[in-house]
Amino acid sequence: MSRTKVVAIPVLGRHAINAYLLLGRRPIVVDAGTPGSGRLIRDAVARHGVDPADIGLIVITHGHIDHFGSAAELHRLTGAPVAGHVDDLQPFRTGRVHEPYLPTGPMGRLMDRDPRLHATAEPFEPDVLVRGETGLHDFGVDARIMPTPGHTAGSISVLTDDGDLVAGDMVANSFMGLIPGRPANPPFHDDPQRNLASLREMLALGPTRLHVGHGIPLDPARVAAWAATEQRRLDALAAAGRLRVRTESPGPHTC
Repeated sequence: MSRTKVVAIPVLGRHAINAYLLLGRRPIVVDAGTPGSGRLIRDAVARHGVDPADIGLIVITHGHIDHFGSAAELHRLTGAPVAGHVDDLQPFRTGRVHEPYLPTGPMGRLMDRDPRLHATAEPFEPDVLVRGETGLHDFGVDARIMPTPGHTAGSISVLTDDGDLVAGDMVANSFMGLIPGRPANPPFHDDPQRNLASLREMLALGPTRLHVGHGIPLDPARVAAWAATEQRRLDALAAAGRLRVRTESPGPHTC
């Protein structure tokens, strides 16, 4: 087994939106940023000494526009296949996220006014449809895709054999990374309770670090402490009938 190195690729600001480069026997990219970010990600890959044509796979963690927005462009630029979960096929195929967004707090309510989050990205069809835990060894990295639903129905994470968890938007740094190292919710969750259950399942596997879509890597112990507090908050909201959850199905898909 070769060591897998996880390299952040900033797509917006220093850490506001991240994609990731996983360096193993072959490189893999996780997430594709906002629309128009394909060349930025490709050039960042090249600056790390990697030929973009060698990328073995592009993994999209979920169907929000700041994560799949440039998937089609990056696929064209590199020739790499794209993987995504079957339960987020509708956003991938239409280029539009499920709306309305369900804010997790004031930051989400503010960001919901940003027209860029409601734009249409270039659609794409995943070459690799993820339905369950999926090994990535054949794509060149000692890692596996783990379904982690809740942020969206089709959210996934990547767990390397070394213990690095590329966690998408299960958890974030506070205020989109403005308070680095402090765990917090991202601006939106479709199902906060289910997301928190996914996060706890991943923490039970003993990751060494959580690499997130918004902010710097997080310490698992600090995330676990935050998750316990967050569970109490969500339980109180649910008891008061104030917990919003997306109830519609992700829509029909083909096998």
